Amino acid sequence: MKNNFLKNYLFPILLLSGVIIGSIIGIIFKDKASVLKPLGDIFINLLFTAVVPLIFVSISNSIVQMENMKRLGRIIVTMFIIFFITGFIAGSIMIIISVIFNPAQGVNIPMEIKDMTPPQISEQIVKMITVSNFVDLLSINNILPMIIFSIFFGFAVKLVGEKAKPLAKILDITNEVFMKIISIIMYYAPIGLGAYFANLVGTFGPQLLGSYARACAIYYPVAFLYLIIFFPTYICLYCCWKIRFKIS
Repeated sequence: MKNNFLKNYLFPILLLSGVIIGSIIGIIFKDKASVLKPLGDIFINLLFTAVVPLIFVSISNSIVQMENMKRLGRIIVTMFIIFFITGFIAGSIMIIISVIFNPAQGVNIPMEIKDMTPPQISEQIVKMITVSNFVDLLSINNILPMIIFSIFFGFAVKLVGEKAKPLAKILDITNEVFMKIISIIMYYAPIGLGAYFANLVGTFGPQLLGSYARACAIYYPVAFLYLIIFFPTYICLYCCWKIRFKIS
């Protein structure tokens, strides 16, 4: 039992320990803790540079490996519908809770604001799902356009057929390689997160840690209530829809 517990929870415990130790270092040494900033930046940069291509190849590879294309189309449409509906509900709940219980109350972190002009909705939609340059797809700032492009790419590889089989194999192997890269990077995660939080808390002060604790005290109970109330509701609605669909 003890071995199973350590096997399942050792890594999260190490991550949490890194964050706690880093925060304590930031509180004690304050501005001097910024000397650890490069260690945290290295972890964040490594993670972002590996995650972006991993998302691309994993989604494309999943589509290529799918045998039934009609079923895949239904899955994608259903996925986007469920994603937007549940995302809207969850986002609305958190916005309401954040207005009632402000998690950033009493925190004053100076930020540089360059442009306060509100963007047009049409422009925001275009920027949200597409980019004007292929290079911009390979950015953590454009995840949704990259996901959409990777879906198109996977469909295109699938439609080409036999000629694209070598490329499909390359995608499968590349996906495994990037998964291995992520696993290697995560060995450094406790040190990287510890250094990142040490610099963060040391630079912005204990008020940030207090705000983070307040945010956690608000977020986790709400997330738990959302889990036990809305998830069963979604499941019941889905089951009712499936039963009705089969009957009709």
